[in-house]
Amino acid sequence: MAANSGTATGRALDTQNVEKTSEVPASHQAERLSHTSSISTPTAQQLAESKREDAALPPVSDRDSDRNSRHSRTRSQASELRRIASLNSAVSLPREILVVGLICLSQLLTQVAFGDTIVILHVIGESFGVSNAGTQAWLVAGYSLTVGTFILVFGRMGDVFGYKRMLVIGYSWFAFWSMVAGLAVYSNYVLFVFARVLQGIGPSICLPNGLALLGALYDAGNRKNMAFAMFGACAPSGSVLGAASAGVYALAWWPWTYWSLAITLAIVAVCAAFLIPDPQVKVELPCSIRGFIEELDLYAAGVGVLGLVLINFAWNQAPIVGWSSPYVCVCLVLGVLLVPVFFYLEIEVAPKPLLPFSVFTTTNAFVLSCIACGWGNFGIWALYLFNLLETLRGLPPLLMVAYISPLVISGAIAAIMTGFLLSHLRPAWLMVIAMCAFLLGNLLTATVPPHQIYWGQFFVTTLVAPFGMDMSFPAATVYLSNSIEKSKQGVAASLVMTIVNYSISLGLGFAGTVEVNVNRGGKTPEDILRGYRGALYMGTGLCVLGLAVSIVFVTKTYWDERKVEQKPADTESKAAETE
Repeated sequence: MAANSGTATGRALDTQNVEKTSEVPASHQAERLSHTSSISTPTAQQLAESKREDAALPPVSDRDSDRNSRHSRTRSQASELRRIASLNSAVSLPREILVVGLICLSQLLTQVAFGDTIVILHVIGESFGVSNAGTQAWLVAGYSLTVGTFILVFGRMGDVFGYKRMLVIGYSWFAFWSMVAGLAVYSNYVLFVFARVLQGIGPSICLPNGLALLGALYDAGNRKNMAFAMFGACAPSGSVLGAASAGVYALAWWPWTYWSLAITLAIVAVCAAFLIPDPQVKVELPCSIRGFIEELDLYAAGVGVLGLVLINFAWNQAPIVGWSSPYVCVCLVLGVLLVPVFFYLEIEVAPKPLLPFSVFTTTNAFVLSCIACGWGNFGIWALYLFNLLETLRGLPPLLMVAYISPLVISGAIAAIMTGFLLSHLRPAWLMVIAMCAFLLGNLLTATVPPHQIYWGQFFVTTLVAPFGMDMSFPAATVYLSNSIEKSKQGVAASLVMTIVNYSISLGLGFAGTVEVNVNRGGKTPEDILRGYRGALYMGTGLCVLGLAVSIVFVTKTYWDERKVEQKPADTESKAAETE
């Protein structure tokens, strides 16, 4: 009887591991193979010996017992994801489209808030009497800084408090500070920058929890791939929509750009609260402050956020005051030193780390490295494309929007292609294609003569660049979503979005440093163009690095698949030799 029980237990373990392995890419299977292959069927004698060994062990200390109980609570809460049918099976098609649309609006409106400021950057600067290009760049970089810095923290909050609840809170916060940004016209430039920085916290709440909802509501398959592709397609569309609305409102009064966004966000928040299904069961929350700190890993989160903010602040402030300013160097050094402290707290100290150990794989590192390089270039490309059109070509905001309008059509085509290719092509190859698109779009912009006919390089770059955005983002998100358990979808989504938005902000700091050091003071159009091209060539370097990483990534996926295929053959040959 005991032997039969042990055999059944072993078979259950083997079945669970086989099922779990089949859900993840081959590269992840190779990394887990050494663990799964060591599981064997326990016999009654082995079970009895195990019990005797457990009885002989020394008593567990209170500290070890407390740590084990904390990990036990983590596992029990992680299983509180409601077992519901995939969204396409649970609701009608119109309701499914509405739910996916409300979730995708988090990405669309995030990019609206990014694009509407870039296109009227000089209008806002003139309104407040600010003409320094480095200071104006903070209006873009400060927003992206908070979007990228806090995503990981709010993704964890989604795992704890609920993805839907956090999404609604994010829309509400986003609406409030958008309204304040518009009201800053009655105050001063400092309040506007402050409002823009806090406005970015809204997307940092919405984005990871919106993506986590898609990951939790859909089972793996074509429908899920297409939903993620649609989410990614909202990036170029949102940028163009934001630029168009800002151009129209600038003809009347630019604060309406932010007030209209606030009204839209408030309506979306109400709709999301009533129409999006909740895939999570409410869990019992900690009853003490210490419990909340452990549950959210606030110590490590605080260290990580502070480190990211200091690094980003140093790079974006340096173009304004120069690297000779002591506080800039101090901030950079402190930020760099805090990064290893964060990982030490995550690995050695935190009972419930922000980043699950399933994230720390070499394959995920390749994916995130490609995302960092590509999207770091995207921020540079977007800002300096607008600068070329507005400053050197002298275009008004609405005509600039007309120039970049092909981004919408090209982005939609890229999204549909990506949703199809995710089921037929390795994500590594999609990364290679995306990095090539990023690189080509950047080079076309960096080498364009400012007064060239529109149908030359300006038009082509708007056709090519969206393929970089709309291929890299869905591929990375689906890859990490499928490699991490469903209860940690908030972490998977937030990790990708953190890299995307933080890379945009940090890339602008790199480009700004290059620009001010090569533009000879920017007193003539030729010197201004020299600075812009220097910044864009900085983006070119990021693209080349990303392309190299993606090629190595492709090679690694084939190598890992080969190891997975060879392992059973080696096992069978050894068994035959033994017989």
